[in-house]
Amino acid sequence: MDERVIKDMTANPAPLGLMGFGMTTVLLNLHNAGYFGLGSMILAMGLFYGGFAQMVAGIMEWKKGNTFGTTAFTSYGAFWLTLVFLLVMPKLGMADAPSAVAMAAYLSMWGLFTFFMFIGTLKGSRALQVVFGTLTLLFFLLAASDITGSAALKTFAGYEGIFCGLSAIYLAMAEVLNEKYGRTVLPIGE
Repeated sequence: MDERVIKDMTANPAPLGLMGFGMTTVLLNLHNAGYFGLGSMILAMGLFYGGFAQMVAGIMEWKKGNTFGTTAFTSYGAFWLTLVFLLVMPKLGMADAPSAVAMAAYLSMWGLFTFFMFIGTLKGSRALQVVFGTLTLLFFLLAASDITGSAALKTFAGYEGIFCGLSAIYLAMAEVLNEKYGRTVLPIGE
């Protein structure tokens, strides 16, 4: 009987998903920190890079047999798509805008999901732990700022979110550069 081993030659989809998440997160949190308004640039990034690109990365992770990557990227892709629709649907007259309590519930559910995903990173790199740990904190800070109406808390959450997004960008580029050069260019704390 001829037993052949098929080698997986597909690319690592994680950098695509991490960049889609990271860049979109930085831009939204520059808004949360008060640097500019919420406009088409953030919404477009949320739809296409944060949403669709992460969905593609999640499907690619499925092909590689990575349950964690599939769950993370498709879920956070769906997060960005739902967030954009939560913001746009009221403007189009399709639904009422969510109340502060509703947004706090939405963000809290994402925080809870992210906390459990963070626990999954404890078997991964330190860089991945930073991404998920800071994202967990970000969701709960944003939920708290919505429920309290605290502008100061939202600004603080914005700065924490910028750090979170930059940590995802760092990890994405570390994976790309370390693979390309065949050595550790940017450490990720394996």
